[in-house]
Amino acid sequence: MGLVALTATGIASMVGAGINIIPFMIQRNVPGIGAWVLPAFLFAAVPAFFAGLAYSILASAMPRAGGSYVYASRALNPYLGFIASFSQWFALCVAIGVVSYVLVPFLRDIAIAAQWQGVSATLDSGAMRLAIPLAVLWAFTAVNILGIKSYERILVPLLGLTFVLGGVVIVAGFLFTHADFARAVLVKEGRALPQQVSDTPSLRVFFTAATVLFSGYIGFDAIAQAGGEAKNPNRTLPLAIGLAILLASTFYMLFAAAVYHAVPWQYVAEQSVTRTVNAPGLLGYVLPAGWTVVIVAGGAVALAKDVPAMLLSVSRLMFAWAEDGIFPSVVATLHPRHRTPHIAILASATMATVAILGCHLAGDFFLGVDILVTAMLANYILMCVSVLTLPRRNPRIARDVRVLPNRGAQVIVSSLGIVVLGTFLAVHTWKDLTAPVAAWYFRSTPVWILVMCVATVIFLREVSALRRRGVNVNAIFAELPPD
Repeated sequence: MGLVALTATGIASMVGAGINIIPFMIQRNVPGIGAWVLPAFLFAAVPAFFAGLAYSILASAMPRAGGSYVYASRALNPYLGFIASFSQWFALCVAIGVVSYVLVPFLRDIAIAAQWQGVSATLDSGAMRLAIPLAVLWAFTAVNILGIKSYERILVPLLGLTFVLGGVVIVAGFLFTHADFARAVLVKEGRALPQQVSDTPSLRVFFTAATVLFSGYIGFDAIAQAGGEAKNPNRTLPLAIGLAILLASTFYMLFAAAVYHAVPWQYVAEQSVTRTVNAPGLLGYVLPAGWTVVIVAGGAVALAKDVPAMLLSVSRLMFAWAEDGIFPSVVATLHPRHRTPHIAILASATMATVAILGCHLAGDFFLGVDILVTAMLANYILMCVSVLTLPRRNPRIARDVRVLPNRGAQVIVSSLGIVVLGTFLAVHTWKDLTAPVAAWYFRSTPVWILVMCVATVIFLREVSALRRRGVNVNAIFAELPPD
């Protein structure tokens, strides 16, 4: 893959539910954020900036498939490398399930805008809420198995369509005002908008909202996992990571600002309590039916194109584990014709299927979002720590760093990253552990800890098996995997 395909992979993994749903459903998940969604969204870019720099530094020296696993296992510790990447694998599989699951409300809104009442009612049925996400997931699983060329032919056009149709949302949002929206609601629903003053949120509410909105910036790390399939990886991987964060962040701010320019936050907060609201569906009040169908379809495309990009990312993590011998070797098997890690792709899609079923049983997708944030914050912290420890643990590899090669600058950036990301993780964990839930398994923190215990058992079992066979485990992690 070249720079375009790599950047597309990162942006495709970032721009989806993170922009179309979460900045609006945040009104329900973090009550009291009100009109301060945009400042919280902007603040959430700070930890993403430090995490992106850490990934870029490590990618420039270790351009291999498996990204975060390779980085931490060679720069920090094999166990922590596996834990960091297993956390990432699990979280992104959950995210694939969440993205697939929330696609159906977009399709339902298309049917509503087109006045296909029977279709919209069918799409709201339990059977369709499961059948469509599963069909989308496994269709893109087949695309990934067919190879990089098929992947690029699907992903790049979908990404282009996402930006074009998202641009329609941005233009439309800035063309209309809150007064226009109020008149449209009065005509369509015969009622006035709720009137509520947005007080300045407390620091607790603001930080909590920022940690949730941080989920929108997760995804650039998918670029690092494709290191084994990149052209000129020492240069293209870090550049693609930087471009993905910059382009996605700019698009996020314009998109969210446009929607809130047209739709009062009070209405968003009111509606989010009873249904899953999304940006195109909200703008449907002020747009003609035809344009509403177009922009809602754009939201559906934005969600759907997340799936192949994230599948590529998680499958390469599993492949890297198996290649090093700390996961069953069958997972590193390549398809005899397409030369893709089809076993790893199928295993990751199976985990995402479990996530779809979990969303359906829980009746909400925010548990998946919380798991994603917990797991990826932990992953990003370990990447920053890896930047600090790389020269001491593996000085030969450290000499190949091309991004921010000055050691003093590396120490400052990674240390600040640890502090910022650690603060976000602490706030997010506190929010999770104090939220009222029906059972412990509806909290992301204990679920994540349980998954890490499973990862620990797998690692200890596989490493013990390697040592019994007389394999020099230390030698494996002293070198980079084959290119």
